[in-house]
This record gives sequence, C-alpha cells and structure tokens, in this order.
Amino acid sequence: MSWELPLALMVGLILLAMGIGLPVAFAFFLTNIVCIYLFFGGLVGVSQMVANFPSAVAVYALTPMPLFLIMGSLFFRSGLAAGVFGAIDLCIGNLRARLSYLVVLAGAVFAALSGSSLANTAMMGTAMVPDMLRRGYKPHMAYGPVLGAGGLAVIIPPSALAVLIGSLAQVNVGALLVAGAIPGLLLALSYMLLITLQARLDPQAAPHYDAPRSTLREKLLAIARNVVPMGVIVFLVVGTILLGIASPTESAALGCLGVVSLLLAYRRFRWAIVWDSLRDAMKVTGMTFLIISASSTYAQVLAFTGASAGFIQWALSFDLSPYAVLIAIAGVVLVLGMFMDQVSMMLVTLPIFLPLATSLQMDLVWFCLILLLLFEVGFTTPPFGLLLFIMLGIAPPGTSLRTVAMAALPYIGCALLVIALVIAFPQLALWLPRML
Repeated sequence: MSWELPLALMVGLILLAMGIGLPVAFAFFLTNIVCIYLFFGGLVGVSQMVANFPSAVAVYALTPMPLFLIMGSLFFRSGLAAGVFGAIDLCIGNLRARLSYLVVLAGAVFAALSGSSLANTAMMGTAMVPDMLRRGYKPHMAYGPVLGAGGLAVIIPPSALAVLIGSLAQVNVGALLVAGAIPGLLLALSYMLLITLQARLDPQAAPHYDAPRSTLREKLLAIARNVVPMGVIVFLVVGTILLGIASPTESAALGCLGVVSLLLAYRRFRWAIVWDSLRDAMKVTGMTFLIISASSTYAQVLAFTGASAGFIQWALSFDLSPYAVLIAIAGVVLVLGMFMDQVSMMLVTLPIFLPLATSLQMDLVWFCLILLLLFEVGFTTPPFGLLLFIMLGIAPPGTSLRTVAMAALPYIGCALLVIALVIAFPQLALWLPRML
C-alpha cells in the first residue's frame, strides 16, 4: 500500500472533523477508529487501541503539568497578582506609555508563575485594558501589549505546553523548560522596544499623565513585599532544575508548596481557593489526557501504515538543507495557527515533524522550542487565535476582530524575529539546558 493514501486520509479526516466543530479528542478518536478499521483488521484493532490508552498517559514526564496548573491557579485566585502589579507600577515611574510597559513586565513575571497564556491574558486584560482606554490609550497600545505579554507563558518556564510537547516528543522536559528562559526574555525585551518606538512615532497613542510619586523606600518596600517572594517561587521552579537539585516534577511540587506558604504568610489561605484551584487543574488535565490518549494512537497508526516513513523519504528526496526544511515546517505551523488551537496543532504535526527532525539530526530540545515559539504566534494570528477572542471578551462592546488583530500584528512580527534569531543562533536556546 502506498504511503500517500493513509497519510492523506488521516490528515484529511482530522482536519474535516475539527472543521465541522467536533472536539479535538473526539476528532482524533473518530479518525483513529476509521483508519484502524480500514488498515488493521476491523474491531480487533479498535480493541487494541482502547487497551493502549493507560500506557499513553501513565508517563512520568506528564506529572508536572497538573502541579504547574495548580500553582498558577492558586496564584491568580488568591489575589497575589494584584500585589505584583502594584509593586511594578510603583517602580516604572513617570514614563510615557507606562501602562503598556507595566503590562509587559507584569506579563513576564506572571508567565513564570502561571504557565498558562489564556489565564495570563485574561487576568492582565481585565485588570489593565479598561484603565488604559479610559486614559486615552489607542487600541494598539492597549490591546497589543496584553496579547504579546499573554503569550509569554508558552515560552517562559514553567510552561504547561512545554511539559506536554516534551513528554510527547520524549525529550528532557527539564531541559526544554529552561530552554525557553532566554528566548522568553528576548521576546519581552522586543515588546518593550516596540512600545518605545510606537510611543515616539505617535505620542498621542499613549497620552502622558502624572503618576503618583513614591519614595525610594516605598519602592524597595513594595518590591520586598510583593516581587521578591515571587522570585523565590521562580527559583523553586526553574532554579532547582537548572542547578540539578530537583526534577521537573519535584520543582513543580516545590512551586505549589511555595505558593501555599505565601498564602499562609499573607493570610490569604482559604480552603475554597484550594478547592477551586484543584478543580481548575482537574478539568484541564483531564481534557489533556483524553487528547493524549487519542493522539498517541494516531501517531502509532501513522507509523504502522508507513505514512511517516514515506513522508520522511519524500521530504529528504529534495536534498534540502535542515534550515530550509525548518523554514518549511515553520510555514506550515503558521498557516495552521490561523485555524487551529495549539494543542490540536501539536498533536497533528508532531507525529510527522518529529521523525523528520530526527532524521536530519536536529537537536530535539531546540526543535521543540522553535515549535513552541511558533505555537505562541498561533495564539494571536487571525482569524481564530484564542487570545484574540479573549481580548474581544474584555474589550468594550462594538470592538471588531480586525481592531484587535491589527493591534497584535507588530507583536507577531517581534515573535517572528526572535524565532529567526533562535534558528540562526541555537545557543540562545541550548546554552541553559547544557548547563544542567
């Protein structure tokens, strides 16, 4: 049997199922059942698929995911985020576009504490966008920084998406987590440079106003109370991995313990907060594990039918350089990002792209980080970027998708520039992991 038929059938079915609105997990289940029935002897193959589900999710590398989700949910639900906002606000001073800078700086901090771009964007948008618009900020100076900074949680550790892609790709999850630190900080820096350029080109886009002045003592006290303790949490999560003290699972548990300790210290601990955070994590983890169960069979069917091997041989027959192949992969992911969510893109493309990257002897940590950066761009690409719709829900009634998408475009450009830098200079991603 030619490899083109199973590949076309499997990719076509999954895209058709998602296109008609079927949930991601059920789209994979439907495609798996149809293809197993056709290629693997009917119901016997379907029974084997069901038997494989426990082994698909019983993976130690997935353990940090629910812990990171619990940590982020505790942080947001307890109100600790408000203290961080206030402390950073005091320190920025009387700059033009100060609220835009505040969003990016706070977004980088929250990214290191939440691991969720959706939560990051929703929290910052709700807290900042109404005040920015009230002070006369133009839409691109209000919506753009929130959309850009919200996506930082995909890259800056701890990232739940990095744990998922690391476990699926069977790469060192700890190495992949810390690999995102430098590119994530570069992204945040590029966003602040963009805000500076926009404010200089159009000073009225972010009208200047006199912010409340504070003494150096007040600033230092606010940092000591609100930011330094969060820095300890970041160290418990990222620093312990980097120093080899803890595995990703142990560091996630330390992060949860650290946040609970802060809740006790700030007298914000409530059992209701803990219960709501556990429920949040349970919902996301359950959904993710269901998708993983279905997608693992999808990858196995691709391999058993010869579709993966045939596609790799076909791609290698063009004798392209690894960089040319990587650019082609990036183009495919960017196009898919206009129509699909990140988990769907990951599960559809990984079974095809990972064997190709392995055959070209690419460093898989570097390759997976580039995919994460591309997925981050997909969060804000119209017409179906998830963060765009979150922003529409926060924006005043009558705000169009075009307005929000145009605000996101310069930040998409910054992300593409950072991706190009990581491709051209792999050490930006690999220097920290090689210190492990």
